[in-house]
Amino acid sequence: MAQATTFGNVAIGSAEHKQILINAEEVRFQRRKLTGRLIVGLLATLTGLAVAILFIIIGYTVVSGIGGINLAFFTEIPKPIGTVGGGIAQAIVGSFLMLIVGAVIAVPLGLLTAIYLSEYGRKSRLAGYIRFAVELLASLPSIVIGIFVWALIVRTLTGFSGWAGAIALAVIMIPIIARSVEEILRLVPDSLREAAMALGVPRWRVTLQVVVPSVLPGILTGVVLAIARAAGETAPLLLTSLGNQFFNYDLGKPMAAIPLQIYNYATSPYPDWHTKSWAATMVLVIVVAFFSAAVRFSMRKFRYAR
Repeated sequence: MAQATTFGNVAIGSAEHKQILINAEEVRFQRRKLTGRLIVGLLATLTGLAVAILFIIIGYTVVSGIGGINLAFFTEIPKPIGTVGGGIAQAIVGSFLMLIVGAVIAVPLGLLTAIYLSEYGRKSRLAGYIRFAVELLASLPSIVIGIFVWALIVRTLTGFSGWAGAIALAVIMIPIIARSVEEILRLVPDSLREAAMALGVPRWRVTLQVVVPSVLPGILTGVVLAIARAAGETAPLLLTSLGNQFFNYDLGKPMAAIPLQIYNYATSPYPDWHTKSWAATMVLVIVVAFFSAAVRFSMRKFRYAR
């Protein structure tokens, strides 16, 4: 009679052997389960830490700046040096004007660049060069953009002005819009494009009436994020718009902005101005958060309505 194959002192195929295999599999399962829980816990901890840092920054900004918020803060210009009171009304107006002009310049250029890279030049060498240039421009420090605009426009054309500041902000916004919108457009399935073109629809109509509307919420979110990024820039404006302590609606002259006012207040030796610097920072954060939330909420309703 042939001898039974053994595993240690246990015969393979016996009840004991099967129980050993079941126990080993249970141990492996418990080990994998524990490892999964540890990974999930680590990820949750890191996520919570990132969110906590955000809330710490926002909380500290609110606590430091809430004392400077009053009606005069939004309706008056800064008081003379060393005088308590005043506000940042001229900076609010200046930021609004320069952002609007910068967005008018940057949004069409950024969107057209993104549409070309995503829809018409995916594999062309020219598109590769353009994509590299856009990525390089997006990675440039903002002070370099400010120096470029200062040398090209401020010194030779307009001097320190709102126009120069708006152009500097537009240069910052263009690559952000182009790269974010290109990635969003790539999320549209090719089958959707092919179905539309199979019906005889021209490529440009497919892009404008099928591709773009299908990801419109994402496109608008990318535009808002680019504007929010530009709204907080200080270095380019120091070299282009310079700043102004008075109301100015003429883009051909030096113009104030909220980041510039924050810089001027923060570098002063006066406690009242320090409080106003934190208050202006809080206003800037709230405005950016409000517009981001408003775009997301409105676009969600728009998407479901379709």
